[in-house]
Amino acid sequence: MKRWYVTVTALVMCGNALAAPKPCEELKREIEVKIQAAKVTSYTLEIVPAAEVQDPSMVVGSCESGSRKIIYQRND
Repeated sequence: MKRWYVTVTALVMCGNALAAPKPCEELKREIEVKIQAAKVTSYTLEIVPAAEVQDPSMVVGSCESGSRKIIYQRND
């Protein structure tokens, strides 16, 4: 029983760590890797305050607890 309690406690603590928000620059780099893997050559990724987002369909990421957004625009 004690072993079960320790296991559950450890999983709960790990879950909180995994849910921690990522820094904007780190998330932007991860998104860039995925875009480049899809062979997109001409695009723009920009970190902007959430209040400045005009087109929600351009948002590809959220950081700093939702206060900033990463927007994507393909430049064809």
